[in-house]
Amino acid sequence: MELFPVKCSNEAVRRQLMEADAAELFPDARDPQAALSGLFLYFSCLKEAHDLLHTFGSIDGAYWHGIMHRMEGDAFNANYWFRRIPGHRMFPVLHREAAQLGYDTGPMWDPFAFTDFCETSARSHDDSLAKRVQLAEWQVLFDYCAGPARATGAAPR
Repeated sequence: MELFPVKCSNEAVRRQLMEADAAELFPDARDPQAALSGLFLYFSCLKEAHDLLHTFGSIDGAYWHGIMHRMEGDAFNANYWFRRIPGHRMFPVLHREAAQLGYDTGPMWDPFAFTDFCETSARSHDDSLAKRVQLAEWQVLFDYCAGPARATGAAPR
């Protein structure tokens, strides 16, 4: 996953996802729409993710919305969406995953600091850690959204 992609990475997958029904793709998921928007982001289909994110209003969708704006390089708008999700239940998992990758998040996961880190990393042309953490963030949030609605707690790892 690129930090700031310029186009969808796979046109065939984009077309398949455009035809997909979130509830059919993720029948027992906690948040099928959010999981589908996460798939669009995984393949850097920012416009399609954004269009979908405007059709529902879950806390998970707000998180994906923030990630989408961060990936398009709009930190101000990303932070607007991150302010709507204080204390997301996946923050402790993200904190642990990021620390294991070598990203010092401080005492808790901070999506605002990570947005700044992504921008700084891209400008310095040393974005490998930011990309690894972004992928871990994507995986944690995707597992949570696509996971069973009846499950509670952290996403399985």
